[in-house]
Amino acid sequence: MQGYDEAMLSFLQYLQLEKNYSDYTIDYYRQDINEFLLFISEQAINGLHMVSYFDARLYLTKLYSKNLAKKSIARKTSCLRSFYKWMMREEMVDENPFTMVALPKKEQKLPQFLYEEEIVQLLASIPETTLGQRNLALIELLYATGMRVSECCGLQIKDIHFALETILVHGKGKKDRYIPFGKYAANALHKYMNGARKELMKKAEHDYVFVNSRGEPITPRGIRHILKQTIEHACVDGKLYPHMLRHSFATHLLNNGADMRSVQELLGHENLSSTQIYTHITKDQLQKVYQSSHPRA
Repeated sequence: MQGYDEAMLSFLQYLQLEKNYSDYTIDYYRQDINEFLLFISEQAINGLHMVSYFDARLYLTKLYSKNLAKKSIARKTSCLRSFYKWMMREEMVDENPFTMVALPKKEQKLPQFLYEEEIVQLLASIPETTLGQRNLALIELLYATGMRVSECCGLQIKDIHFALETILVHGKGKKDRYIPFGKYAANALHKYMNGARKELMKKAEHDYVFVNSRGEPITPRGIRHILKQTIEHACVDGKLYPHMLRHSFATHLLNNGADMRSVQELLGHENLSSTQIYTHITKDQLQKVYQSSHPRA
């Protein structure tokens, strides 16, 4: 297995250095490849170069037998396809056994989001404490910009331009973009950076904007924990995870008249098709359209 491990580590370094993938994404790749390496060992296959299309199909059958979600199976298959594509480039293998393996069709689910009044209720529930100041600034900014959680964790002081009310966001694939933010996020950020952040940073020194209780740069896991606690305190129904604020950002923009191309640019989507999942209409918007458009409403 030693040769396999070396190939995997080199591939993960490629994802980090050349593709600029987040640590969160790279961890998924590591898990998926390790599972496949275990499968190779169980099948007594003598090397990654010996894996055939039949073996790839057998592995896919094994994944289905575990009753995994189609999304998970698609991710694992895509990961191994990319791994073999990279190994072909590096001349470690002669062919990619996953090229002809069909990815399961993704289940089309509407993105979950919060209604505008739920956002207001959520923000109003945050207490006026040191950590409360940080949490308010964090949630206001996530909702105001639609940033990915990884982008928020990597945000540094120099990236915030208060005079212009814009933020320089370092997105996927080393693609930077500017996103404006409003007065609510600006006020919360000012208060946090001039108060709570200085208090939390007494024993630390770095330029990352959001920090944990020890003054260290906040992690995606830390943000998820903050959101979980916040929604429990706010007594809002359901769960809250970071991408819900991104979904809410896009949904509210489109429902209030923003055009698709502008939202695509703000979200940092490479393809317009990624933005089109937000073209669903909320119940409130549907009711407004019906009342204003139907002759007998």
